[in-house]
Amino acid sequence: MREGDFFKPLVGAAAREIGFIAGMALLLAAQFPASTFAQGGIDRVTGFARDPVHVAAWPAGKKVAVSFALFVEEFGFGQGPVFRPDLATRNPDLVNEAFRQYAIDWGIARVGRLFKELDVPLSIVLNAEFPGAHASVWKELRAALPNAPIVAHGMNNSNHILPLGRGLAEQKAYVRATLDLIAGTTGVKATGWSSPSVYADGDTMQAMAAEGITYNLDQMDSDIISSLKTPDGSLVLLPYPVVTVDMGQQLARMKTPVEIEALWLDYVLELAREARADPAREATTVVIGIHPFVIGTPDGAAALRRVLVRLKADDAVWLTDTDAILKAASLK
Repeated sequence: MREGDFFKPLVGAAAREIGFIAGMALLLAAQFPASTFAQGGIDRVTGFARDPVHVAAWPAGKKVAVSFALFVEEFGFGQGPVFRPDLATRNPDLVNEAFRQYAIDWGIARVGRLFKELDVPLSIVLNAEFPGAHASVWKELRAALPNAPIVAHGMNNSNHILPLGRGLAEQKAYVRATLDLIAGTTGVKATGWSSPSVYADGDTMQAMAAEGITYNLDQMDSDIISSLKTPDGSLVLLPYPVVTVDMGQQLARMKTPVEIEALWLDYVLELAREARADPAREATTVVIGIHPFVIGTPDGAAALRRVLVRLKADDAVWLTDTDAILKAASLK
């Protein structure tokens, strides 16, 4: 074929076929925003196929599904989040150790009581080693929220995390051990997963699917649910936005609970406003990570209380848990 042939007008069947394809593309573009199509294709991190999951509306016609997820984590003495980096070299590091221990002894129970009092669903993201290391704390939280879904969060958050880079078999074994330990201490067979420190790779995703995980909270780049196709089965990816995680906002960006409160309300209520402005807009989802170091203090709980009360009053917002989201989207 000569170079000039590429520029000759298309005629006959070929022209009609391309016209049909172009017309369909325009029709789809009119139905869904451009951001929806960006979620399809190949996932950049794992290399697996990823497709958007479209939901027209949540139960009772709600348009924004919001699940708060409490991270119940085991770090170990001398390990974990640092509130005062300038003091981290001290030995003993009393300030940072107290920051971590307060969350365990007081913060977790306070958050559990708050959600129970306001009758708001909560998802629990659990390090498998936590119930054994802090049996009484776990017992009190579970008594307050007996039906909260448990999302597996690895073994711990410091020295027993995912074996990245060591092959698929080791990651499968790690996921299996995590699920077995959670089942043994809580009686729950977890089907959700959140990688410790949101640090996973393609092998992790495949290992999750192989060991019976159906959804995870490792997707941080979307307003809608996606489905990831791994060689061992599909995984539902629930949106877990970077900017709504309270720990990152406080420790990395030095935001107070009142500032985080404003951020959460702006984030969710703007999604609700967008839905009202465009009733045909598909439903959105956000899982908001909360940590007892931040929101388990008295001022943190006060800020969270105001957020929950405000969101409960919005007729476009559905406060729910991760398992209910999957069920409503016909994915469970």
